[in-house]
Amino acid sequence: MAVKKPDMSCARVVQYKSSGLDKIYRHNERRNQSYGNENVITEMSRYNIHFKDPGDETYTEIFMRLEAEGVISTRGLREDATLLDEIIIDVNTTYFEDHGGYEYAKKFYEEAYHFIEKKFGADNIVSAVMHADELNTEASERFGKDVYHYHLHAMVIPVVDKEVRWSKRCKDPELRGTVKEVIHQVSHSKKWASNIPETDEHGEVILRANGKPKYRKSYSILQDEVYEHMISHGFTGFERGEKGSTAEHLDTLQFKIEKDKERLSEIEGRIEQTRLQYEPALDAKTRYEDIDSLGKKNITGKVVLSGEDYEELTSLAKEGLTSRTRLWDMQRTVEYYRDGFERYSTRYENLSKKYEELTEKTKPFLDAMEHFPELVTAFVNKLKDLFRDKAAREQAERERQIAEREKKRAERLLKNKTRGIER
Repeated sequence: MAVKKPDMSCARVVQYKSSGLDKIYRHNERRNQSYGNENVITEMSRYNIHFKDPGDETYTEIFMRLEAEGVISTRGLREDATLLDEIIIDVNTTYFEDHGGYEYAKKFYEEAYHFIEKKFGADNIVSAVMHADELNTEASERFGKDVYHYHLHAMVIPVVDKEVRWSKRCKDPELRGTVKEVIHQVSHSKKWASNIPETDEHGEVILRANGKPKYRKSYSILQDEVYEHMISHGFTGFERGEKGSTAEHLDTLQFKIEKDKERLSEIEGRIEQTRLQYEPALDAKTRYEDIDSLGKKNITGKVVLSGEDYEELTSLAKEGLTSRTRLWDMQRTVEYYRDGFERYSTRYENLSKKYEELTEKTKPFLDAMEHFPELVTAFVNKLKDLFRDKAAREQAERERQIAEREKKRAERLLKNKTRGIER
């Protein structure tokens, strides 16, 4: 019997620039018609739980609104800078199955969301949703029912408080060098800067080649913080994810290959176990003949059993009851796989239909690409230029709005200062 692996927590961070926000918005908020992850069961998406709902706004729209309202500042931010960080928190699927399933997962991730509120600030969270619609095929096969992998996606704005001081050119000498205002600056690098030295097994600080301390990665610190927070709030029974390990739901080819190897090995073991359990059924005919020959009828017509025959009969009766229970279990398993086959057959048919429709819609483009590749390439490049121009105009408009706010703020400060002098 295989030793059960310990349940592990995982917390990781994914950075998103402006160009990637729409795609992750559609994925997290389930706004797509279909998904690259074939285990997303859209019929189950109604069970996803929002702890912070973006409403009718996209992630981009929320970011731009907060910027326009002066809640956050992009002053000095590069055009290709990180705007949002995605915090993904999860634990092995079996952990939730062993602790109450969906209801337990809701409580677990609600507390995880409170941790994110505390670390990043509630106002800086754009969205936080627990996904409950991604089927874990390996666990489903093992448990003989549909089992879903629960995990949390939180989109946060990496914000740090920055003091803006009056410059030396300020006309009022008393104001020079003092704090003019505190802005909430968007900065991924500053938000995730680490000042905790890394130590070896003896507790000694590890130094770089230049003699300066080597600092722990902030994402590793996040793993510690999530684990400690959840344990302190009563959610136990799992361990902190190992350093360098991959999350259970990572959608990489190598990870899927490794999981398939594990599942294959487990299935082979299950087949062998089933063969050993039901091998006695091969001599069922002999057993039937043995039962028919048990006992002898007396004068009254009653069957009289010897002590040996009685023990044999009770033994066979017990085997029969045990086999009946096993057969029921097998029947349920067969029904589960039959339902799964029908479900996946339907999904395959739907995907095939969508593929045919997409092929039909793109046929003119593909034909044009085959016969006039230079013209099509020029057309696509022109579209890219148009989209870049559109993005540049939007950025210019944001900068204009920010400059307008700064101008009005400076005018108010000057007006207040003038009033103070007049008094």
